[in-house]
Amino acid sequence: MTLLRVLLLLLVLSPFVARAGDDPIADLAGNYDDIRHAVDALSVSGNARAEPVIAALQNGALMVAADRSLWIREGDAMLDARSGAPGSPNGPLKPVRLNNAVRRAIEAAMGNLTLFSADPARRLKAAQALFAQPDPAALPTLDRALAKESVAGVRRLLQQAQAAAVLAGADAPIPDRLAAIVVLRARGDLAASNLLAALAGQPPEVAAAAAEGVAAIARAQKIWALAQGVFYGISLGSVLLLAASGLAITFGVMGVINMAHGEMVMLGAYTTFVVQQAVGAWLPGLAAAGVLIAIPLAFIVSGAVGIAIERLLISFLYGRPLETLLATWGLSLGLQQAVRSLFGASNRDVSTPGWMSGAAQWGGVTITFNRLYIIIFAAFVLAALMAVLRATPLGLQMRAVTQNRRMAAAMGIRTPWIDALTFGLGSGVAGMAGVALSQIDNVSPNLGQGYIIDSFMVVVFGGVGNLWGTLVSALTLGIVNKFLEPVAGAVLGKIFVLVLLILFIQRKPRGLFPLKGRAVEA
Repeated sequence: MTLLRVLLLLLVLSPFVARAGDDPIADLAGNYDDIRHAVDALSVSGNARAEPVIAALQNGALMVAADRSLWIREGDAMLDARSGAPGSPNGPLKPVRLNNAVRRAIEAAMGNLTLFSADPARRLKAAQALFAQPDPAALPTLDRALAKESVAGVRRLLQQAQAAAVLAGADAPIPDRLAAIVVLRARGDLAASNLLAALAGQPPEVAAAAAEGVAAIARAQKIWALAQGVFYGISLGSVLLLAASGLAITFGVMGVINMAHGEMVMLGAYTTFVVQQAVGAWLPGLAAAGVLIAIPLAFIVSGAVGIAIERLLISFLYGRPLETLLATWGLSLGLQQAVRSLFGASNRDVSTPGWMSGAAQWGGVTITFNRLYIIIFAAFVLAALMAVLRATPLGLQMRAVTQNRRMAAAMGIRTPWIDALTFGLGSGVAGMAGVALSQIDNVSPNLGQGYIIDSFMVVVFGGVGNLWGTLVSALTLGIVNKFLEPVAGAVLGKIFVLVLLILFIQRKPRGLFPLKGRAVEA
């Protein structure tokens, strides 16, 4: 159908105008169904002028003149709808009116038209729209689009839209319907399941194939739900790994129960907030790199505070675990109040940079970029810590003090400085954990309190001072928590995990991977 015939159809069917009155334009007769049918015809006409005409109708810029000619308003200019050339309409103009049915027809029509765009992203979006609203009338357009499509992802979605359109029609041959069911079954999501479930009234072989497809999709969805739970568990485990890595070093070398460790995490999160504010005010061009800039600064701030705590408080309490626990708990309350005085008690907004925003779909699993980057960051931190412990003089001395403090002191190692640097290293790692947590949690004075107990559970379960044990226990507890929460709830799930941990410690009091030493106290 030519564009001229379609436009004449649109005119003859008399589009509604903005208001009724005595002038000849307002008195034009017509109905919305006629307009909708004209839009459908125009969308499959294949004419180059189809898209601008329908877009003008969608935007309220398509006007009808007294002689029933159509015009497109572009600013102060008027363009003839048939040719796109500027002109002067004959008499006053009225906009073509729309209702919801016409708007839906326009959306489907724009989807048809963008199937042939040079931009693959637009073609993909158009195919998604056609799948969401399957229309048998769009099958010729889909056939032409499939014949031209070379991008695999777009082609696959076009095939799915084609299958949905085939099943939406009542006169498609049974072999075509069966082939369409196979395509939708391979898609395997809830939308495909809903389309197949609607085929219960079809011929027996079609209904049976559709029912089998629905069952297969349900089985696949359970597997994908399991995979999604594993991803969420690994995500939570990476957060616990970041929060517990520094505690594993501190607790393992020094044997200090540091209840202020969570506040080191909190200081790292607030450092991220301060850096983001400073970069936004003074270096707006580096706003996207604010999180990266905050990582070393958070390590320095939290590490310096950790060294100060060890030198000024904990060094006087070695060998007195109860006093150390109470002192660090009181210190955690003091640090929280100090942050409240400086930044206020309300949550602070730390924005996520664009490169960490969004999500990707892998099969039935939704992978959010911020959590994916945190998983990668946790792996990087763990690798860096292992490199420090194994390949640097500080790491060698730390391991010596861990295995036999007295012998290390006899060999000339200054154990007080090792204690201070170890505490600083553990606190600095906690500060970097705060940078990561600022992207997925509220930055508030109580941020660290939500992770301190879980961090101790991770360290004790994995083996005090063993980073491999910390990794295994963090991932294990993260996955177990994520699978228990839907069944027992968040609180009961944590209680159940705690009971299991207590039972495990009864059997292996030194954790999964205990450190081996030669000293009597080891």
